[in-house]
Amino acid sequence: MEFRTKIDIQKAEFTIEPQSNLLFLGSCFADQIGKKFLRNAFNTTINPIGTLYNPASIYTYLQNNDVDKHYDIAFITLGTTHIYRLKSNGKIVTNCQKRPANLFQEERLSLEECTTYLHKIHDILRKNNEHIRIIYTVSPIRYAKYGFHESQISKATLLMAVEKIIEETECTYFPAYEIMLDELRDYRFWAQDMLHPTQQAVDYIWECIANTYFSKQTLQFLEEWKPIREALTHKPFNPESPEYKQFLADAMRRKQQFENKWLSR
Repeated sequence: MEFRTKIDIQKAEFTIEPQSNLLFLGSCFADQIGKKFLRNAFNTTINPIGTLYNPASIYTYLQNNDVDKHYDIAFITLGTTHIYRLKSNGKIVTNCQKRPANLFQEERLSLEECTTYLHKIHDILRKNNEHIRIIYTVSPIRYAKYGFHESQISKATLLMAVEKIIEETECTYFPAYEIMLDELRDYRFWAQDMLHPTQQAVDYIWECIANTYFSKQTLQFLEEWKPIREALTHKPFNPESPEYKQFLADAMRRKQQFENKWLSR
């Protein structure tokens, strides 16, 4: 018998390779998944100016900052439809940066506005690199401060906007939201605040991403990197001992050999 709802994810038409340059933009879930790639030796950039929660903020960041043309794949993680405008000039901010709440006016983007911003995000990224692959996800992290009903309305609007953009462009969607809310619906997969996924849940979603996007070569890359990573992160009892210094030197040598083999383009 099957005691959970398994999300059926089709193998992607493209692959993430060891040499792929990856960009992660969006909510704190983008940070969590991006750090998994970073920890596993991928060329990874994660939210250069901080967390971006909504489509308008992501677009504003891309519009106001030079985005390198070398990115092969962009993961865009949408968290909410709520935006904040500075009362002084009416501009949407990318991040409130813990400034006083009375400086901002809060609004909620409509479905049409969300879809328009996703198209603008697509156009900027494709202008910089016409071959870039754009993967949208909706963050499973709930926003209790808006109320759970309002949080669900926000997520539903984002999901509908993503559906429109993938119908009208070559963008694709990865169902992290559905995995968390259906496959991992048990509370043991939610952190103590009951809003964020546990590390175990993030690791499982990472495995789903690997099954969807990684080539055989990339899986071999990860297999070779794992013992090197474990050696480099080992916590010695005596870091000044000659034995540990030799152990670390050997790990650094293997890391250099690994990079020469896999990461030189």
